[in-house]
Amino acid sequence: MSNPMQPIEVNGSTLEEAIQGGLNQLGLTRNDVIIEIVEEGSKGMLGIGARDAVVKLTPLRAPEKPVSPPPAAKASSAPAKQPRVRDEDNGHSDQKLTEEELDEEATVGQEILKEMLKHMGIHATVNLERMEDGTSDEETPWVLDIHGPNLGTLIGRRGETLEAIQYLTRLIINHRLQRRATVVIDVESYKMRRVTTLKKLAQRMAAQAKQMGRTVTLEPMPPNERRIIHLALQEDKTVRTESTGEGERRKVTIIPVE
Repeated sequence: MSNPMQPIEVNGSTLEEAIQGGLNQLGLTRNDVIIEIVEEGSKGMLGIGARDAVVKLTPLRAPEKPVSPPPAAKASSAPAKQPRVRDEDNGHSDQKLTEEELDEEATVGQEILKEMLKHMGIHATVNLERMEDGTSDEETPWVLDIHGPNLGTLIGRRGETLEAIQYLTRLIINHRLQRRATVVIDVESYKMRRVTTLKKLAQRMAAQAKQMGRTVTLEPMPPNERRIIHLALQEDKTVRTESTGEGERRKVTIIPVE
């Protein structure tokens, strides 16, 4: 039989919930225990990164009823919902998203992004726009375009800050909808303008590769920009494209086909 004076550790979504849960297990009041805070817990950001509060309760007297262990989680007979897998390297998913799913993640993403900007102290609007045809070889995702004054800091060097915001927004959407999100986060149509620039660059460098009869190597680019180059030239049978290098130095090469 367990020692009734043995300390117990209890967790809960808040400190108060953890303490009350421990008192209920022991059948004691606050005056009958020593309360130690092991972990204060955290709400996280928009539900992501939340941690339970943990407390340690040491009885000062024997409980009036036997100490009961915390209730075990009831096993669910329903199969767990499996998140949709999406290969970010080649852009393919195991199942194409429906229009309803695309609309749902756009609505959820808009709500999340607005809340995120509010926490950042940024006054801006978030417009829903459909991505230009031809930038993706499968479903056409929604663009959450942020508009407002002095938003350059949201873009960052070579769009790095914007990519971080997109990553975090998608992460929270993934958590809520239990599938991989495809929404694109933009600022004042920065990415849309960049897409146009990259497509023109691809055509110009392909023409140069064919004219000189040798491989042309572009500057290092992030994965999403390299993919735009690949897609822009996929119908051109006179050249082929490859990605070379590692990490941040990875770049696209355009090779003429003899």
